Amino acid sequence: MTFRDLHDGALPLLLPNAWDVASAIAFVEAGFPAIGTTSFGVAAAAGVPDGHGNTRDATRLLAHALAPLPVFVSVDVEDGYSAEPDEVADYVATLGVAGINLEDSTDGRLVEPSAHAAKIAAVKTRNPDVYVNARADTYWLGQDATLSATLERAAAYVEAGADGVFVPGVTKPPELRELAVNLPVPVNVLVIPGLSLPHLADLGIRRVSTGSLPYRAALDAALAVAIAVRDGQEPPAATPYAVHQERLRRLKSDN
Repeated sequence: MTFRDLHDGALPLLLPNAWDVASAIAFVEAGFPAIGTTSFGVAAAAGVPDGHGNTRDATRLLAHALAPLPVFVSVDVEDGYSAEPDEVADYVATLGVAGINLEDSTDGRLVEPSAHAAKIAAVKTRNPDVYVNARADTYWLGQDATLSATLERAAAYVEAGADGVFVPGVTKPPELRELAVNLPVPVNVLVIPGLSLPHLADLGIRRVSTGSLPYRAALDAALAVAIAVRDGQEPPAATPYAVHQERLRRLKSDN
């Protein structure tokens, strides 16, 4: 079984996105065969905004820390942290992961499809076994947010060697179906409220990412604990300290 094979199941591959080692271990313990990282979670945990190249070093450190886990790891590398294709390819070579997400926007603006395609081609030449999930940010940013423009970009990325295409922000079933029908590689979307994994499978979607949702939900849960204690309410139950500590000890001893 390879990471690529996981995209060929009866249901879309559900990829939970971790922001640190502890969250990744929790997903592994829950039985997920692969995990991703979230650049927003990594950036926010460091106190910096997402999408501005701030996570380059932290992402590499996290990738290395997750390497001992017995699952496939796919890393969100934003736009590759460089406009130079060879520099992006060299950076990916340092990660030691099964896959990456590589987005076609920088600082909140779409880049030319040819420029992004050049990055994809360089990464695949330098790292042929890495699953490159090419992210088209048209819908996410509300720029050229049409099906035709998105398909045109995605086709260029597939031609350059992308193994999959990620279109965050697209939510309408007819558009999801058109993306899946017209692209010869697995299509990845974010979790869409109201659309279950079986429903997305019927539309042809092969991968679903949680993105920053677990991180944001974790912040909400942490706040709820503090408010409950402050207001004299019973705090919620949580996985015991000793269980988390043992998971970390086990990872350390296996590394």
